[in-house]
Amino acid sequence: MNNRQEGTSYEREAGALLEQEGYEVLQYNFRCRQAEIDIVAREGQYLVFIEVKGRRSRRNGMPEEAVGRRKQERIRRAALYYLARFRVPESTPVRFDVAAVDEEGFRLIRNAFLF
Repeated sequence: MNNRQEGTSYEREAGALLEQEGYEVLQYNFRCRQAEIDIVAREGQYLVFIEVKGRRSRRNGMPEEAVGRRKQERIRRAALYYLARFRVPESTPVRFDVAAVDEEGFRLIRNAFLF
């Protein structure tokens, strides 16, 4: 399995687990010039932009540690574009979560970083 296929597998697994947690997955792999958002979902009143990180092992660190400042900034810019493109009302609360998948299982970090 190549890296892209593996990433897609992690994203689909995370999406199914998010739905079990009560999220409504709206879109996978929203792409724009700024970046890609792995999953766009709704949880209650929140529009949630979710970065999925998967690792086969923790030998190189935990998956969520790969979402550094540069990655966060790119996701923020892509989220702004998403909000404008789909004319999401400004009153809609927005959140950034990270879904981590590794040999230990699935972890969801709500409010992983701020807008």
